[in-house]
Amino acid sequence: MGTGAWVSRYYVLCISPDYIMLELLKNSMRATMDWHGVDAVDLPPIKVVIADGDDNEDVVIKVSDEGGGIPRSNMKKIWSYLFTTADPAVQEGMMALKSSNNVDHGVDSPLAGLGYGLPISRSYCRYFGGDLSVMSMEGHGTDAFVYLRRLGSAREPLPI
Repeated sequence: MGTGAWVSRYYVLCISPDYIMLELLKNSMRATMDWHGVDAVDLPPIKVVIADGDDNEDVVIKVSDEGGGIPRSNMKKIWSYLFTTADPAVQEGMMALKSSNNVDHGVDSPLAGLGYGLPISRSYCRYFGGDLSVMSMEGHGTDAFVYLRRLGSAREPLPI
């Protein structure tokens, strides 16, 4: 069953959960490559587990990597817009690409750089009644948990 199939059963949004998953998978891939090196022969897999029982309150998706983890001193910062661990040259390159070609991406777009993927992903989750949390073990890897509320009588959290 493809991503769209299970999403349509549980969660209908204007902003697709695909964005959230893309951000988490990009972070995991980058961390794994940075930690193990591009020349590594045997890279550990990035694991995705979906807890989707009929009686579960939420659909929970866990993305796990062995990409070295996040230092505890950076854990609060990962939710701040513009916080990034990417090389500053990556940001400069992205801004130059955008201003010179009037495009927002290209075939050489990096996997990281601007620092808004995690904060926006968590905002999307929370807006629709879910959440995004990250647990990390420095020197080993990171687990990210996406909680998506099932459809039901829940409404958008807008003041009336």
